[in-house]
Amino acid sequence: MPNRLDYIERRIGDNNKRTFKYLKYPKIPLSVNDIYATTLVGDRLDLIADQFYRNVDLWWIIATANPDVIRRDSFNLMPGLQIRIPEPNRIPDIIRSFEQLNK
Repeated sequence: MPNRLDYIERRIGDNNKRTFKYLKYPKIPLSVNDIYATTLVGDRLDLIADQFYRNVDLWWIIATANPDVIRRDSFNLMPGLQIRIPEPNRIPDIIRSFEQLNK
């Protein structure tokens, strides 16, 4: 499974500064099989991704599925948040959508 960061183009510009391509994330529609959880003290996106998907690198899927709840720039979650965890069977489709958006 490719890492999402493989889709960031890194270039050195004329001014010798690195530039990066902005990544686009797919919309993740609701499913009746999505899992809902309430966060506890010490919960982190990478740990939750590991628990449900067996892959810490898929934390971005949970963040993308919860745009009004989770800040994209933080792994740490405040306790008491209700978050949606897209069902594990949908992960290949979500990754394919991500790859298509970032060709």
